[in-house]
Parts: sequence; C-alpha cells; structure tokens
Amino acid sequence: MEKNGIKVLIVEDNAMNMMLLRDILSIQGYEIIEALTGAEGIRLVAEQSPDIVLMDLHLPGMDGITATRILKADERFRGIPVLAITASASSTDIEEILCRGFDGCVTKPIDMEILLGEVRRFTAGASKDSH
Repeated sequence: MEKNGIKVLIVEDNAMNMMLLRDILSIQGYEIIEALTGAEGIRLVAEQSPDIVLMDLHLPGMDGITATRILKADERFRGIPVLAITASASSTDIEEILCRGFDGCVTKPIDMEILLGEVRRFTAGASKDSH
C-alpha cells in the first residue's frame, strides 16, 4: 500500500505486541517509528516529530505514564496525540489513564478495527501528502 505520510511512534517493549502494531499500521500505509523504552520514545518524538504516539504503560525504566507526562509538559510536543496501549480495560482504569494526560486508549488484546479507528480519529488531516 502507498504511504499516507503519517508517522506513528510505537513505544512498546514486548516484541510480539510491537510486531502486531507495526504490521497492522504499516499495511494501512503508516510510517512506523519504534521505541522500546519511555526515554527512547521521548527522544524520538523530539527527533522524528511523529503525528501520533502509541504508548505502552508498562515499560522498562521510565513507564509510559511518566513519559507521556514529560511529553505533554513540553509545549513543542503537547499537540501530538498520545494513545495509551494497556491491558487495563475497565472504564475506571481508562478514565484514570485519560486523567493522566493521554488523549485516548486502546486496550489489549489489540482489536485491529478499534486501533485503526483511533489512529485515524487522532490523525485526521495530518497527512502530508496532497492526494
């Protein structure tokens, strides 16, 4: 599929989850950037300017909540949507996640249609191509 000009940063330390997210999104034409830790994710946001970040909550070293708080505290990155990727699926858990600065949440196991719907919703109009 042709690239759609939208960069997605996936911050995920589990190889199987990373592969699944990468495969689902790359088939749809998204450019994928990968990070294994929260600190690496922050660095790549600064270097690559992704259109959206998919952030696992449980990461080695700095967790996804802390990494998101750091990103959202920086005015340069505040406008980049950050979606939590989590196995915590209760409505109370999701409400807590949104209160911590995340723009949205996708629960594990990953539902392809929900994932794509959320990525599209938060990147509408972000395409750099002029088709």
